[in-house]
Amino acid sequence: MDDSTLVGVQKTLAPVLKTKALDNRLPDPILGDRYAELAMRRLDPDYDRRRFGTSQMGLVAVVRAKAHDDWARSFLADHRDAVVLHLGCGLDARVYRIDPPATVDWFDLDYPTIIGMRQQLLPPHEHYTLIGSTVTDLTWLDRIPRDRPVLVIAEGLVPYLTETDVRRLLTRVVDAFPTGQIQIDTASVWAWRTSRWDPTLRKYDAQFHCGFRDPAALARWHPRLEYVDEAPMSDSPVLMAKAPANVRRMYRLMNLLPGMKRSMRLVRFRF
Repeated sequence: MDDSTLVGVQKTLAPVLKTKALDNRLPDPILGDRYAELAMRRLDPDYDRRRFGTSQMGLVAVVRAKAHDDWARSFLADHRDAVVLHLGCGLDARVYRIDPPATVDWFDLDYPTIIGMRQQLLPPHEHYTLIGSTVTDLTWLDRIPRDRPVLVIAEGLVPYLTETDVRRLLTRVVDAFPTGQIQIDTASVWAWRTSRWDPTLRKYDAQFHCGFRDPAALARWHPRLEYVDEAPMSDSPVLMAKAPANVRRMYRLMNLLPGMKRSMRLVRFRF
């Protein structure tokens, strides 16, 4: 499948999908996403046959996805009539991994080009709607039922938005629904400011547009919004337990660098 129509940050979906596909090949996977492996093979049949093609160095992205999944399952166990908004979904197969009950309505949103790729690479699902739109064009909210609890998942999205756009998104969601949970991951200020020189982001012609010293402070943006907790990423116990030895060593070394361990943070809010 040709992904040459993707531009900028849209191109980052392939390496994230690849990390999930490679995780599925571990003897004891962290995420265990067979859909990721199938989709990656269709997107790039030779993805694992090039130099470093089977490297597991990107497993922290899998840890991030697992934490989002665990939080989502917990919320849906208590709110079986919820609406799920998976924003900037890319080619992530979360709806298939979680397989919510028929009482849940799930919406995956991303650029129209990416939604078109999802339709080709991933199967349909009950009570599941795809929306082709930019996240910042909030007219897509008009298509969502607003009289039920909402679960908002924004994985790998917030750093690519401006702070103004993040604030507008979060406050509009809180205003629109009676109750809910919001799950995001954020970059630190230094990670944001140095992102223009990050070799991985430069490869995909992408960079961060916001960063936060204390993401818990985002709860101050709305009187109904409350910070709940944070999940570990590069120092996650599951990463240290399941990653290959060379990957564990790399992350232990990285975590010794000032600011590196919390350069990306996974946080949860409720309202």
